[in-house]
Amino acid sequence: MKTNQLLLTLAAIVASVTCAFSQVTATGHVAVTIVSPISITKTQDMNFGHVSVESGVGSVTLSPENQARLVSGDVELMEGGAVSVASFKVKGYQGATFSISLPQSPVMISNGSKSMMVTDFTSTPSGFGDLADGSKDVKVGATLVVTGDQILGEYASVSPFPVTVNYN
Repeated sequence: MKTNQLLLTLAAIVASVTCAFSQVTATGHVAVTIVSPISITKTQDMNFGHVSVESGVGSVTLSPENQARLVSGDVELMEGGAVSVASFKVKGYQGATFSISLPQSPVMISNGSKSMMVTDFTSTPSGFGDLADGSKDVKVGATLVVTGDQILGEYASVSPFPVTVNYN
């Protein structure tokens, strides 16, 4: 009996000592830095310049890297017209990186009842950019699909196309 009582007492002491050392606590601090929100401003609209098509279908691709126009199909490039890629100024927290989202669906441009599609938007930089100096120029090009039944005159978009930027 004394042995059992001694064992129970010893077990109780060991259990209380074990419980006393089985839990410890550390502390931490919380901090935050508020940075300027990212912004984007259009500085120039896209313009494919002057083109001609007699019949059939063709396209004009406007490169965001150098504003070069590349044609395919029955389209001819003409002199004149202010050829330009769309340009945007992105501003934000210096040193941050950002993503660039361009239209995935065609944008329609029209002249009266006739319209053309602008597709395959691309940008420089492509997909992502950095704000090493707190700002970055983003250039956007695309492909214009032209058909032989287009009427003469200027075509323009009714609604502007979106370019979205987000901090990474």
